[in-house]
This record gives sequence, structure tokens and C-alpha cells, in this order.
Amino acid sequence: MPQRTDHDYHDTPRGLILDFAGVLTGDPRSVHRAWCESEGLLAEAWRATLNDHPEGRRLYTALEIGQIGQAEWNEGTAALLGAHVAAENLMGRAWAKVPPARRMAALARGAKDAGYRLALLSNSFGLEPFNPYEQAGIWELFDVHVVSEAVGLAKPDSAIYQLTLDRLGLPGPACVFVDDHPVNLPPAEALGITTVLATTEDETVAELERLLGVSSVLPA
Repeated sequence: MPQRTDHDYHDTPRGLILDFAGVLTGDPRSVHRAWCESEGLLAEAWRATLNDHPEGRRLYTALEIGQIGQAEWNEGTAALLGAHVAAENLMGRAWAKVPPARRMAALARGAKDAGYRLALLSNSFGLEPFNPYEQAGIWELFDVHVVSEAVGLAKPDSAIYQLTLDRLGLPGPACVFVDDHPVNLPPAEALGITTVLATTEDETVAELERLLGVSSVLPA
């Protein structure tokens, strides 16, 4: 079940802050494994290169906060994956088949219709040549966009959460934040934000429906 931290706040929730990958998309891990195999790589090559390889971690961290662009990241990471891996639109190729989380998007629309202010709080993986937010069709849902590449900060830096609250014009205790990485929740909790750890889409949507008092209705 999703984990949450409740706070005894004076305001009822009025803001919903959502992470992107793994919250507004399906779990990308199985897609990335299949993509690796289609490229002649070991199934865990994407994860291992981005998370375990020192240069892979450095490149991804630099991409997240806008120190390098996606095209430069594509070049550097393709070289780490293997000489036969093309750099052209590497990020886009790996993410092309990650599905949008349709029920979560419907929940967000329901919250917006009910008067909640919505913020996207995302650690970026680049915007050009591949824009993941456009592919998922969710950008226009949000009143506020806080993308790490654009602001030079990344979760779990506490400053990015405060920036999100400032742009929403709401105090922490009036907001709910959803993320699929446990490490990203405590800095939000420290600001009084109610947090939900995203697990499966159905479980997370059900928890948000209960917390926010809204329904997720998929378009016909």
C-alpha cells in the first residue's frame, strides 16, 4: 500500500504536487530492460550505467540540473553503454514505449476540476531532442512546472520543494506530494507537506482519492 505521512494542518489540502517518471508514467524499468535487449545489451545495462557507473552517475546528475543538455548526455552515455549503441536520440529511444499513467492523469484532472492547484515537480532527464512531458501529454494539466533542469536544483534538495510551494502560493500543510522514490519524501515532510509514496498506479490513485476527496474518471 502507498505510504503517507499525515500532518495536523489547519488548511485542508489545496495543492497537489506530482513527480513525473513512475507517477505520471508507468514503471519504466521493464521497458528499459526490453529496450536494452533490443539494442544487444544486457537487460540491466541501462540501470547499471545510470546508477552504478561513476561516469554514468556524473552525466545523469549533470543532466538533471542543466549543466549539460540531453544531446551531450546522449553522446556520453551511449559511449558507456557500448560502441555499437547509437547516440542519436538515445533518451527518446529508451523511453519511447514507457506508457503514460492514464488513471493518475485522470486523478490530476479531477483534482484540478475540484479547485486544487497542481504542480509538476520533476527531476529532469532532458527536454531536447526528446521531451518526455510532451510524449505523456500531461504538461497542460499543471498550474506550476518545477523541472530540475530549468531551476538548477534537484530532489531531494529541500530548496526545490520550497520553490514549488512558493510558485503554488501555498503553505506546505496545504499540499500533498507524490513520488516513487522514498528518499524524496522526507524533505517535503519537513515543510509540512503530506506525502504519498507511489507504488502501483491503482493503489496510489485510491489513496489520493481518499485524501483529496476526488475521483479519477478515465475519458471515454
